[in-house]
Amino acid sequence: MARPQTDIEAGREQLIDIVIAMIEERGNVGFTVTELAARAGMSPASLYRYFDSKEAVIEAVAERWFRPKVEMMEEIAASDLPPRRKMYEFYARHFSHVRAMWERDPVAFATYCELGDEHFELVRGFIDLGDHYLGEIIAEAMAEGHFAGLDVDEAISLINQMTSVYTNIGVMQYLMPKLSEAKLARIIDAVFDGLSAVDRGAAAVTGLRAA
Repeated sequence: MARPQTDIEAGREQLIDIVIAMIEERGNVGFTVTELAARAGMSPASLYRYFDSKEAVIEAVAERWFRPKVEMMEEIAASDLPPRRKMYEFYARHFSHVRAMWERDPVAFATYCELGDEHFELVRGFIDLGDHYLGEIIAEAMAEGHFAGLDVDEAISLINQMTSVYTNIGVMQYLMPKLSEAKLARIIDAVFDGLSAVDRGAAAVTGLRAA
């Protein structure tokens, strides 16, 4: 008889807890399915009832790591806040959550950054999801007259570059003491007040000139 799905889910969550404990205990050191099974008190064959590969385990750890961030994005996207405030909340809540993780254990945080770099293809989907929700906010802002002359994809690319220090955890770990919600608010105001396809002179400059 098939094991109830709730038991499978509980077993998966327990194994994810163990992997996270292993990562935080010893850093970015690879583990084997056999080692994980032994730590969980089961045989490798039993472990495969929960995950069909080591990559599936790592993907599940990434899903756990991103889960609260996805929930925040969904809540913000569904809110009735005006687009400017919605975009600020989109970045500020993520920043506050990540900063708390960094403050709790900077060494473990650095390890997660390394793992994310090594397994980027496994986390790309979460990054794309973030762009999806950002695109929804941008579309709402465009309906109110912001970002003139840009399409949604251009605006996403530009805004990602302007706010990257509040989203790229690899960069954030080195700059965290210099980052703040107040600075982020100024950046978002600058985005809304100035970002457009209008050339205000910077692109027209062709070279250096003597004063």
